[in-house]
Amino acid sequence: MTYIDFHHHSNHSFDSKAIMKDICEQAINKDIQEICFTEHFSVNPKAPTYGHISWEHYLSDIESCRELYKGKLKIRLGIELCEPHLLREEYKKALSSIPFDYILGSVHNIEGFTLRRYMNSHLDRDIYLDYFMELKELVTYADIDVLAHFDLMKRYAFSTIGNYDFTKYKDIISSLLSIAIKREIGLEINTSGWRTSLNESLPNLNVLHLYRQLGGELLTIGSDSHDSDNVGAGFHEAIQLAKEAGFSSIYSYQNRTPIKINI
Repeated sequence: MTYIDFHHHSNHSFDSKAIMKDICEQAINKDIQEICFTEHFSVNPKAPTYGHISWEHYLSDIESCRELYKGKLKIRLGIELCEPHLLREEYKKALSSIPFDYILGSVHNIEGFTLRRYMNSHLDRDIYLDYFMELKELVTYADIDVLAHFDLMKRYAFSTIGNYDFTKYKDIISSLLSIAIKREIGLEINTSGWRTSLNESLPNLNVLHLYRQLGGELLTIGSDSHDSDNVGAGFHEAIQLAKEAGFSSIYSYQNRTPIKINI
């Protein structure tokens, strides 16, 4: 089976200092055959990601690594867009000329607040419901391939509010997953949660099983690494989780086209 990791951040993202070549070297050392760099990007001047990336330098580093590791590692060009359902024309203008293999969409901010700030400043709100409603807007309107770290809010809420009750939010989750499936937007198993006190993937088995029941097929795996040590982390656990949820394949992407990998 092909060992892949489709969610990496290097020093082209505002929250990472990892060098792209070091990430590639680690991937090769761990027998990973294919990786995708998915740097943070936002066109919103109020977002922490705004203004960090230089497309010239990012694309140059991708091409340099592709040449350096030709025959050893497939390197895909990706991006992680923050709230891509907002400012859609601005995103289209900024990205239309770039030959992406893979576009992740994520919600890191609600109403101009980071998720942590939103939670701490809206104590009277059902923050999980607000988050899932924002996610529904994303899958309804955004031009993306895959939804990143589906239930990210739990990363920030776990230590104070606790994890969410899947049964309580099943209806809104079903609704947004159905929209994603209809629009051929995939779902990521993000393994980063296993590296925290949360100790579960994003999303967990309940969401993955529901996605499969609703007819979802497009499933990717990403470590969400921000340093080279975590390249490929949790891949084998994610494969077992995918199988438990009823999947027989995962996907890589090239030129924004899904490629099936049997598991």
